[in-house]
Amino acid sequence: QVQLVESGGGLVQPGGSLRLSCVASRNSFIINTMGWYRQVPGKERELVAIIRNGGSTDYADSVKERFTISRDNTKTMFYLQMNSLKPEDTAVYYCNVFAFSSGRGWKDYWGQGTQVTVSS
Repeated sequence: QVQLVESGGGLVQPGGSLRLSCVASRNSFIINTMGWYRQVPGKERELVAIIRNGGSTDYADSVKERFTISRDNTKTMFYLQMNSLKPEDTAVYYCNVFAFSSGRGWKDYWGQGTQVTVSS
């Protein structure tokens, strides 16, 4: 089973920056996509950014030009650099991978979530 551990959330003032990290605990799997999602109370979880196996990326319109998703060369760690943060970016952020492992096939895996609060 793939386990994801996130870090990097916290409290930041509007206009500030944060970097979220996500590490996969197991490397004997095949990853198709790595992504970051966020959720606020009473709303559905939404996609923030995604990076595919080939390296292409997509972003929610609300974060384009401010957030950047990247990964390391081993493809077991990935990041979300968040700049020019706004109060509306406040949410719990979850990392996600869609990966194949023997015995489980293709499956979504989620991190535990990290709180990001943008407030003065």
